[in-house]
This record gives sequence, structure tokens and C-alpha cells, in this order.
Amino acid sequence: MTTSSRTLGDWFSEFGHEAFRLETLDDYSQSGGVDAYRAFLAGEEQPEAYRTAGWVGTVADATQSGKRMYRVHILARPLTDYLRFELAWGYHRNMAAGEEFYILDTTDQENPVPEAPDFWLFDNDAVAAMSYDDNGKYLGLEFLDSSRLAEFKAYRDLAMARSVPFTEWWAQYSE
Repeated sequence: MTTSSRTLGDWFSEFGHEAFRLETLDDYSQSGGVDAYRAFLAGEEQPEAYRTAGWVGTVADATQSGKRMYRVHILARPLTDYLRFELAWGYHRNMAAGEEFYILDTTDQENPVPEAPDFWLFDNDAVAAMSYDDNGKYLGLEFLDSSRLAEFKAYRDLAMARSVPFTEWWAQYSE
């Protein structure tokens, strides 16, 4: 199967050794987990469907087979309601399944990759640039030509070099 014929789902089940995600937005509230987000805002417990979502199984399957799934989220304080939800509930849930998280906090520094979109990078072989509207609704993705791999690897490398592990950041800044 070629890169162009694979779906994002195919890549999650078929990548060989690592999947990296760069998150750049403060709000993904219209892209999934809407009921859980509402529960969070209302001070309720996490819905069972959220705790056991398919994504958790995808992460666990990959990491238990020795693959690495990791991401950097570029953000600034104070956190939006959505980021408080994502970090408190989503990141902790996914970490239990084996996903690694890093924070590039731009509160007191410039964003080193301001032109980078949200994306997934699989095995340094394929990059999927993701699109969202202004309300955090996922619009789709585009697998980019391999001629752009070096650009997106550079985004990843710079974001990783300037970020800190989530647990370290959370210990200092959680609300």
C-alpha cells in the first residue's frame, strides 16, 4: 500500500516504530469527546465511554508492541477551558496506555515553529497535515508529498528540543 492510498487509520495500525503528533491549537472541542468535555466543565466524572474510547486501545496496542507514540503541544498560559480538559483528562488517560506527552510552553518565549500546522509524522516516512476551523472542529487531513518530510522532521525536532515532559510541566502549572 502506498502512502497516498493509506488512511490515517491505516497508519495508526501499520506504522513500524514511531508516530509523532504536533498540536498547536488551544481548542479542539468540536473534534471529538464533546460529551466528556461537557462533563468536565460541569464538574462531573469522566464518562465511561471516554475512559475506554477506541483511541486508548489504539495507543495501547501500539505501545505494547514496542512502538512509540508521542506528541508535543504548543501552548501558552493561562490555559483555555479546553486545554484544562485535554491535559487533565485526555493526557492522563492516554499516558496510562503508553503515549508520551511534552509541552512547549510559549508563555515566556517565542514559538519556535509558528508556521507549523498540526500534523502526524509516521516513521519519518509520511506526514499528515491536519486542518481545523476556528472553533476547533476537525476538517480533514492531507498526506503531504515526501519532498516535505525534512521540513516536518525539523518542526518535530525543534519542538522536542524546546519542550519539557508533560508530567514535569503539569507538576508546576496544573490548576
